[in-house]
Amino acid sequence: MMQNLLRSIPKMDALLLTPRGIRWAEEYGRSQVLEAFRQATHQVREEMLAGSFPEGEEPENRVLNMASGVLQGWQQMNFRQVINATGIVLHTNLGRAVLPEKACQAILVAASGYSNLELELETGKRGSRYSHVIRLLQELTGCEDAMVVNNNAAAVLLALDTLARGGETVVSRGELVEIGGSFRVPEVMKAGGTRLVEVGTTNKTHLRDYEEVLGPETRAILKVHTSNYRVLGFCQTVPTEELVELGHRSEIPVIEDLGSGFLADLSAVGITDEPRVQDVVKKGVDVITFSGDKLLGGPQAGIIIGKKEYLERMRKNQLTRALRIDKLSIAALEATLSQYRDMERVCRDNPTLAMLSVSQEELEAKARELADLLGSALPAFSFVVEPDRSQAGGGSLPLVELPTWVVRIQGGPVTEEELSRRLRAGNPAVMGRKQKETLVLDVRTLKREEFPLLTRALIKALDGEDQ
Repeated sequence: MMQNLLRSIPKMDALLLTPRGIRWAEEYGRSQVLEAFRQATHQVREEMLAGSFPEGEEPENRVLNMASGVLQGWQQMNFRQVINATGIVLHTNLGRAVLPEKACQAILVAASGYSNLELELETGKRGSRYSHVIRLLQELTGCEDAMVVNNNAAAVLLALDTLARGGETVVSRGELVEIGGSFRVPEVMKAGGTRLVEVGTTNKTHLRDYEEVLGPETRAILKVHTSNYRVLGFCQTVPTEELVELGHRSEIPVIEDLGSGFLADLSAVGITDEPRVQDVVKKGVDVITFSGDKLLGGPQAGIIIGKKEYLERMRKNQLTRALRIDKLSIAALEATLSQYRDMERVCRDNPTLAMLSVSQEELEAKARELADLLGSALPAFSFVVEPDRSQAGGGSLPLVELPTWVVRIQGGPVTEEELSRRLRAGNPAVMGRKQKETLVLDVRTLKREEFPLLTRALIKALDGEDQ
């Protein structure tokens, strides 16, 4: 009996001649289809031997269905779309800033053909990849010179390696920041070949603390903006202007790591504590570094601006090539920066700024629209619209909580933990916010065009289907 059952498993040649086999061979290639058939027939054989083969199922149909699943699994990319319903605008795990449409178009142009990445079209001679953004950064910030590397940690590393290697760099103890992935300012300084000199205490640092340690081995004064935390209460830091005056008086360059690159004015929505890059430039800081993919709302990049004499030294550093930015990021960064020429429109055209500055009226309207759509599709569940709080994320604006509106999913036998798992398993995956043993969908980070996709994902998840 068992032998007859095993003999019913179709041969490879026969499977290739089925309508699906012929179609798949054309779509995926014969070798891939054969391997999928091998895996599927092995699984069917194991089912038969274990006595778990579905009664009444045709072996050929069973093999073909299993092979279909294998082929689909191979074709599904590991890197895929996620619908962000967490309300965290700059979600590090989800890729931080959503690029403006103009930046996406620029990436497509750069990726699909050749470009003048390092070519001066006027002369036909070799140029610099930094030239595409230097003029824009000068215009927007008032800096003397600029360059770009692959991220802000690299920018700080390059600045220290160039200006402070072999000597001492002075930093306030309260600014020895650890960013995501356990990357720490002291470790970056060590990699840059400079010795850390701590001054002050965790909560208070005075100008005299800096003055007392400056000496012949001092190569730089480093100020780190605490963009991912705040010290509150009995605390004091030295204003940038005073550090600049001390540095210039002592002929020591002042480097300021701003973390998030902030160029816009969002005071209307209560964001007032984050320093703007152009305002820091006016204070006379010698070298300023910041990210492209945080509050700037662009691609991953480490932007370095400041005095020409220091930037020219950095460009000659051999480390620059190892840290250089790629052509796609350059294209996206130029497109992103160009939108800042119109400060009135940039909050609408830059998705990061748009999500941070969206009105409460708009958020409530979006939440009610989503709840109505979900309620029509899933009448057995309750979708409650209510006010809540969301965050900027991405190591930015640590004290700013943004009022928002959410849709809370209630009812049904599925726990919020299980529902979250099923939504993550979908394609596209969905990330919500677990809260009060329920799952909430924060519309701040949702686009209206994602509502139908989100609805279908929820239907499958609440029906108990992994997609």
